[in-house]
Amino acid sequence: MTPGKQKKARKYAVMKRMISLRDQRINEKERAKARVKKKEDPSAIKEREVPQHPSCLFFQYNTQLGPPYHILVDTNFINFSIKAKLDLVQSMMDCLYAKCIPCITDCVMGEIEKLGQKYRVALRIAKDPRFERLPCMHKGTYADDCLVQRVTQHKCYIVATVDKELKRRIRKIPGVPIMYISRHRYNIERMPDDYGAPRF
Repeated sequence: MTPGKQKKARKYAVMKRMISLRDQRINEKERAKARVKKKEDPSAIKEREVPQHPSCLFFQYNTQLGPPYHILVDTNFINFSIKAKLDLVQSMMDCLYAKCIPCITDCVMGEIEKLGQKYRVALRIAKDPRFERLPCMHKGTYADDCLVQRVTQHKCYIVATVDKELKRRIRKIPGVPIMYISRHRYNIERMPDDYGAPRF
């Protein structure tokens, strides 16, 4: 070993350099064929994939919303309403000053049934004949994904929830108001002023 020359430490996870399959040094038979670039036709119509926006939205003002309001109810919304001693349908009408139809999906119903005996009051409320039952066609019973998917497809719903994560996901979807509980009453956020929703 010559003086002044340091021993080089071997680097770990260093890949060996490989020659390209199109390299001239490889036999012609084994060499990969060079890619032939397709010539673009200048007269061809250029297509771009643009996400389709719903026609009901006009600058985030949703024209599909209107009385009677269809309100998608979440599991925890029913539980918190029981804790706050609120009658769901009556409190919704007091909040929106209009007829409200609470809607409950099969996923939410399944979630309440799974909670067991402790939440039997919530199950009895969910089975109320005034509630509209919405069938689910997808696999699994994760209610949050189900609600987000439904309001993305159909913009005619208001989502009633107190779940922060679900609220955050729904705020990303334009034109979907959120109903929540605060100060022992129902409030609404992101509702157009024309619908007469109270401002707090």
